[in-house]
Order: sequence, then C-alpha cells, then structure tokens
Amino acid sequence: MYQKTTLDNGLRVITATMPHTRSVSICIFIGVGSRYETEPQAGISHFIEHLRFKGTPKRTTAREISEAIEGAGGILNAGTDKELTLYWCKVAQPHFHLALDVLADMLLHSKFDPADIGSERQVIIEEINMGKDSPSQLVDMLIDELLWPDHPLGRDVAGSKESVAAITRDMMLDYLAHQYLPSNIVVSIASALQHQEMLTAVGQAFGDWADQQPHPGYSAYKEQKFPRMHIERKDTEQAHLCLALTGLPLLHPKRFTLDLLNVILGEGMSSRLFVEIRDRLGLAYSIHSYVEHFLDTGSVTIYAGVEPKNLPVAIKAILEQLYQLKETVPEPELTKAKELSKGRLLLRMEDSRSVAGWMGGQEILTGRILSVDQVMSIIDAITAEELRQLAQELLVASQLRLAVVGPVADDEPLEELLKL
Repeated sequence: MYQKTTLDNGLRVITATMPHTRSVSICIFIGVGSRYETEPQAGISHFIEHLRFKGTPKRTTAREISEAIEGAGGILNAGTDKELTLYWCKVAQPHFHLALDVLADMLLHSKFDPADIGSERQVIIEEINMGKDSPSQLVDMLIDELLWPDHPLGRDVAGSKESVAAITRDMMLDYLAHQYLPSNIVVSIASALQHQEMLTAVGQAFGDWADQQPHPGYSAYKEQKFPRMHIERKDTEQAHLCLALTGLPLLHPKRFTLDLLNVILGEGMSSRLFVEIRDRLGLAYSIHSYVEHFLDTGSVTIYAGVEPKNLPVAIKAILEQLYQLKETVPEPELTKAKELSKGRLLLRMEDSRSVAGWMGGQEILTGRILSVDQVMSIIDAITAEELRQLAQELLVASQLRLAVVGPVADDEPLEELLKL
C-alpha cells in the first residue's frame, strides 16, 4: 500500500508505511538519463550526477556530504541509467530529516565548481577506461550498440572520453534547467512514519523549487537494419559473449510473460542455461540471461564467459536452449519459475530501499504503480501456451545479435552459427 501527493510545483511524493522497519529509505527519481542526450551531450546526465556529491555552500566538500550520512550510520548513493537518474539515502529512522536535508541540499544547491568539474572529468574518464578494460562490461556495451545502432540507447551511459572531455559547465547548467524540474521528479519514501509526516518534510525541503518549463522528450527508437556481430579481439583468458534479441517495451501487455520466460531460461542456478551450459557441459563458470524494458523498446540478452576454443560449441548450446523455449514448458518447471519470481519479489519488499525503489521507479517511468499483489496475480495467470507463443514470436534468427570480447581467430565463422 502506498499514498501519493503532488505538490503545487508538480513534484510527486509517494510514501509507504512499513510499521516494523527501523530504517527510512528516500529515493529521488529524475526522469532523465542518457537516452535524452544529444551526441555532443553524451555522458552529461552521468557527469551531473557525479558533481552533486562534490559540495554545496552548506556542505562545501564531498567529504562533508558523505560524513553527514555515514556519521549517522547511513548509506548515500546515486546512479544514472538510460531513462532515469536516481539519488537515494537509507538511514535509521531518527535521522530521516538529516537524510532529506542532505539530498535536498545536493539537488538544489550543488556548486558545480569549475575545479570540481575538472577533477571529476578525469575520474569519469578513468571510469570509462575501467569499463573498457573489463571484458564483461565491454561486451555489454558492444551488444547495446548492436541492439540500438546509431541511437542514444546504444551508447554507454557514461559517454565517451571525447564527449566527456568536451562537456562544459554552461552545458550542464542548461541541461539542468530543462531536465531537473519538479514536475519531472518523484520523491519516494518507505519507513514506519506516516504519510503526512513524510509529506510535510518533503514539502519543506522542496516546496519552493519552482517548475519553469516542460522538459524535452526522448529520441524515439525505430527498428532499422543492424550489424549482426561485433568481435573485439583482446588477449584475455576467456571469450566473453553476449547473444541478444529484440524484447518488449515497459508497458507491453506481455512484458511479464517475457520476464517469466527469462526466469526459465537463465535466472538462477536451476535455470536451463545454468543446468545445461555450466552443470552438464562444463563450458562456463558464469552464465545468465536478463531482459531490459525501455519506454519504447526492449531486449533479451544472454551472457557467458568461456574458454576461447569452446566459443563455437558454447554458442550452439545456448542457441539450442533458445530453440527449446519454443516448445511447451512442462507444468512443474512453470510452477517453479512462478514461485521463484514471486518469492524473490516478496523478499525484496522486506527492505525499505527496495520498496521505495519499487514505487518511485514505476511512477517516474510509467505514471502508475502496480502493487506487489497485482504483479503476483499477473504472474500466476501466465500459461505455458502464452510462454510458447511469445517464444515463437520473439526468438527468431533474424533478430539475433552476437558480441564477443576475447582472443577470437580472424577466420572463426561465428556468424554462420546464428540460427534458430
């Protein structure tokens, strides 16, 4: 259960009262991420998020901001994704007002000092370098480029070294003026406190924030021709691969059906991929699948790290598991997948941070919030025939993409394997 109130300036406040928790979790969602950026702005959402932690007139250094929360035993963090930016804090309940004050101070009064911008620019470039040195992270970036070519969704959220180097303070302030607006923000709080107490505190912290103008929309993605494969040859111990196909958008009526199909395919140690590729064939230590749902598109992706000489046989074995999903799922396996999905959802909801994220994430992206019970009812109603039909629809050879990072031979005929 949750309550929602919209302040006069358009900022949405959503609260959930959890009587037995001793913590307070505050999640502040901004409806902007890397897909809202133009090519010259690539990485600016992420850059701004970093600079929020660098100091305000009240807390002049990054250390003072972090000490304010850590000195109370709390956690303060943030993250930038393709369609949203999140700032969050979790503290013991007596420190609720402190946590809200720190977050409001960061969002309303960050200095964006030129010296901080210069030093943090180098930090982000090192973050980009680190990602490129990590084969598992790099292959994830490469598969995004294949899924959404020539589109902001296909770019690294952090941008490129070149784009980050060119972002100026004026560019940031202009971006903030158009995107960081109360009407584009959701404050989501989970604690044992009552709605009115939490609402009053948020109103005092953010109520004077003026909403100036409608924020720009995102660049829609339209299906287009795409390269099927990208091989990045590196001298690594393993070949890291991602196999991916087009998925479903966030509000698609079959979205939860695809989520359940993914549970069967590659989520957990009893999934088909884990049992076949790791347990039976011994081809990989790490293998899993995941789905992503964006506002107008989505994806299904399988990741594995394998011995380079075993790359072709591993790809064939993975594709065989995809092919078998087109057959009817046995009832015991369907029941297990449903119980796994529902059980993990319920376990997450014991944590105030997860509850606040559950509410705020849905509100900022879709403008509506499904309850846990509603989602469990949707999962329970999914049939084996619906899974089979969706697999037949989505798991088609023409949509397969393959990205590999590792010591792959120039003449390795991998593209010939992309069949279903």
